[in-house]
Amino acid sequence: MQFNHAIGQHCLLDVYQLNSNWLQDAIAIEKALLQVAQVAQAHILASHFHTFGGSGGVTGVLLLAESHISIHTWPEHHYAAIDIFMCGKLLVEAAVAELQQVLPNAQMQIRWLAREYVPIA
Repeated sequence: MQFNHAIGQHCLLDVYQLNSNWLQDAIAIEKALLQVAQVAQAHILASHFHTFGGSGGVTGVLLLAESHISIHTWPEHHYAAIDIFMCGKLLVEAAVAELQQVLPNAQMQIRWLAREYVPIA
């Protein structure tokens, strides 16, 4: 008999119609994602954000005790890919709701994945 064991929730967000200036601002992006992590009651271990030169975007990650939040932006497409993966009993839904408040004019496609351990017999 096999039992699945829930490990965490993984939320993948495709975010459209974002301001291209915001998509190039690593400081503003980091501030927004720190706010999202705090709402989820996550424990932030480290953060690292990189801005690509010229009209390039930003890639960044918040390393959490419970997993991670990451972002990759494409200002030329007014688009960002955001990844929220959290283990335990964190408030992932609250994190997504906060992100929607931080980016009120954005259009978001949200996909939820349950991360589960399935023993192989």
